[in-house]
Amino acid sequence: MVSASGILGYGFPESSLKAGLERKPHMIGVDGGSSDPGPHYLGSGKTFTSELAIKRDLSLLLRGAIANNIPMMIGTCGGAGGEPHLQTCARILREIAREHDLHFRLALIHSEQDKGWLKQQLRAGRVQPLGAAGPLTGAVIDRAERIVGMMGPEPHLAALEAGAQVILAGRGTDPSPWAALALHHGIPPAQAWFAGKMLECACNAALPKKHDCLLATVAQDYVEVEPLNPELRCTPLSVAVQALHENASPVIHKEPGGLLDTTECTIAARSERAVRVSGMKWKPQPYTIKLEGAEKVGYSAITFAGTRDAGLIGQIDSFLAAVRESVATKVAALSVSSGDYELVLRLYGKNGVMGEWEPLKDAKTHEVGVLAEAVAKSQDIANAVISVTRVTLLHTDFPGRLCKEGNMAFPFSPSDIERGAVYQFSLRHVVQPNDPLEMFPIEYEKV
Repeated sequence: MVSASGILGYGFPESSLKAGLERKPHMIGVDGGSSDPGPHYLGSGKTFTSELAIKRDLSLLLRGAIANNIPMMIGTCGGAGGEPHLQTCARILREIAREHDLHFRLALIHSEQDKGWLKQQLRAGRVQPLGAAGPLTGAVIDRAERIVGMMGPEPHLAALEAGAQVILAGRGTDPSPWAALALHHGIPPAQAWFAGKMLECACNAALPKKHDCLLATVAQDYVEVEPLNPELRCTPLSVAVQALHENASPVIHKEPGGLLDTTECTIAARSERAVRVSGMKWKPQPYTIKLEGAEKVGYSAITFAGTRDAGLIGQIDSFLAAVRESVATKVAALSVSSGDYELVLRLYGKNGVMGEWEPLKDAKTHEVGVLAEAVAKSQDIANAVISVTRVTLLHTDFPGRLCKEGNMAFPFSPSDIERGAVYQFSLRHVVQPNDPLEMFPIEYEKV
């Protein structure tokens, strides 16, 4: 099986895909998304990568699959896997098919969840918090812009068995498309899931790290991985690092329906560029599906400025406290309540990355960047607050000030940037469905 890249739209060398197709794989595919970029994409319905980049990657994959008469599968379409993301990828796919006169059976697997059904499951006690998440309520479900379930391989497997050659899926666990193809060919779950884990981020399992294509050969008792670009190589260490990727435990991977146990795995080089892994085990567990939801929390506007005034930098904390006090007074004069907005000030060059967790409290720097964000209940209020903040950053006095105007340099004009609606993740729970396919309806069409 071939994985083209870490995310659909990240790009990959066309020569690597060509080399992969010359190896006569049983499938090509790519994971389409992640929750890593935050809640905006799930909440807004916008794609994480550009449509131009999605179309380029999808066109190469689709044409390669049809020419070689093999399945092509995309998981978590559009970045977040909601209905808008799935439909965007389906629209682009149909455009490609028209342009290149391609014909195939398409399966669309939907993962956006009905709120009424979820509330029924909640009342039945079939929804539980995941990790440190709090108990779920019907009000949280109602406030969510959209909620998706993270499917396992079963919907992909059902689509394959129904004769689909091209499968576009909503939100799913990253390894699911490849695990499904392996299971379809009789590979045991442990090896199927491990192969998916290797392929989900493509050449993350190789060195040096870049977005490129990875080939995995999976058998009854091993998984072997090899990059398709001759400039890259898999080593036992690079493969072990990928096995640890995005996982709380170094050896136990929690998946829908079971645990992938790599405690007794052997990871050994097969050549200078290929690595074989064996010894993985699968331990069945009650079948649960992770839920992800995003709700709107307001509207945002930002401005960014920098200063290299040593006198100001030496007293930047007290300066920003004065700025906050002045902004609050000016905004109150606009008949805006303090509860209608929040002002966030981040100092890059001081503690902008880690905030209060920054251990280097007394580090010296010659310049500081101030990123100001206003989050408010309306865009008009956010715009007003950030406008007042920008002016106040420029003109607030401080002891020892040597100039009368402007200790801040603004790199953009206009300096105030309207960001629109902003979201937060609101669901991090699991639901126990009656059937692995219950939450993920499959729609077939002849393209």
